[in-house]
Amino acid sequence: MSAVAGMAASATLPEAGMTLDVQRIREDFPVLRQQVHGKPLVYLDNAATSQKPKAVVEAMERYYLTGNANVHRGIHVLSEQATEAFEGARATVARFFNVGDVREIVFVRGATEGINLVAHSFARPRLTVGDEILISEMEHHSNIVPWQMICQETGARLRVVPINDDGELRLDEFERLLSPRTRLVSIVHVSNALGTINPVKQVIRMAHERGVPVLVDGAQAAPHLPVDVQSLDCDFYVCSGHKLFGPTGIGVVFGKARHLEAMPPYQGGGDMILSVTFEKTIYNEAPLKFEAGTPHIAGAIGLGAAIDYISRVGLDRIAAYEGELLTYAADAISTISGVRIIGTAKEKAGILSFVLNGVHAHDIGTILDQEGIAIRTGHHCAQPVLQRFSVPATARASVAFYNTRDEIDSLVKAIHKATELFG
Repeated sequence: MSAVAGMAASATLPEAGMTLDVQRIREDFPVLRQQVHGKPLVYLDNAATSQKPKAVVEAMERYYLTGNANVHRGIHVLSEQATEAFEGARATVARFFNVGDVREIVFVRGATEGINLVAHSFARPRLTVGDEILISEMEHHSNIVPWQMICQETGARLRVVPINDDGELRLDEFERLLSPRTRLVSIVHVSNALGTINPVKQVIRMAHERGVPVLVDGAQAAPHLPVDVQSLDCDFYVCSGHKLFGPTGIGVVFGKARHLEAMPPYQGGGDMILSVTFEKTIYNEAPLKFEAGTPHIAGAIGLGAAIDYISRVGLDRIAAYEGELLTYAADAISTISGVRIIGTAKEKAGILSFVLNGVHAHDIGTILDQEGIAIRTGHHCAQPVLQRFSVPATARASVAFYNTRDEIDSLVKAIHKATELFG
């Protein structure tokens, strides 16, 4: 195996089937060993971005130190090795999501760019005045703004499926809003503001019964839940590498082959073409026709290493452990006087948003930071859903498989301190 081809090799981890050894796993994340304001770092901002295991950093470092070259174009050894590693990462992503054909995986900069690609290349050419796109009330801005832009350009209409007081999708309203004018459903798998796990398989089935394609925003789901796109039968699935314990600036679009083949390129440039003259350009096949220019080669390699790493840990074990941790945190925080949890769906993953009576979320975040605890405060790029709950901002703690009950105890203690300071 070449130096570059081995870049995505995973670290040594407990074998599958064994109990999740969190302390052993934490050794692979050096960032967690530091102190903030003289206190041990408690990193609970994983929904914003996750930390990276050494295996990811080392894979990217090996590429830059021993195999740096451009892909697809060269016939020299380094270029061939870089291409092998880059395309190997694509195959790793395909296996991770149980994609039937590796050509159905397109590398982009993140979930946001992935949604924009589908909006401009798939949806826009199909829309006319009066057509409808269906989203939910809990969407991230990345799954709202692109559709607003497309609707403004085409005369289509954006329809919104409401949620109930627990933060769960109202399937009865979804069914009612599906109409002969619906051209696309675009829905989040796991809400970044509430933690709600949407019944996306049922949503997809209901939409497909009416011939409507479905895009699923998996940015918050892919790091925490097993995702099988063939079982889901979604038309598109997007995610971001940096939330999946990989690098920033890399993301993935899964698209069914028949859609990708029919879609025009999203951008123009090099490497997405077969032939160019001043009179005519012949485009490459998918996925290359959507990957104009030099890609984020190291990012793809790093993402492949991240997937190898968490695959060794096991997403079933990750989901079970994080579920227990989330329940432990919710039970503890809900006993604090003045705390209101925003988002109490029966099915949740990794995210706990809350408000404290009389205290702005930013003040909570500042106090927690002084205790070494990193959380997210604000509207989380999901302003409409917070408006639904009549709050301008929340404090959001989000867990990963390297977090511990002791860290949750530190969080609870710090929230108690905030109540005392502002009581």
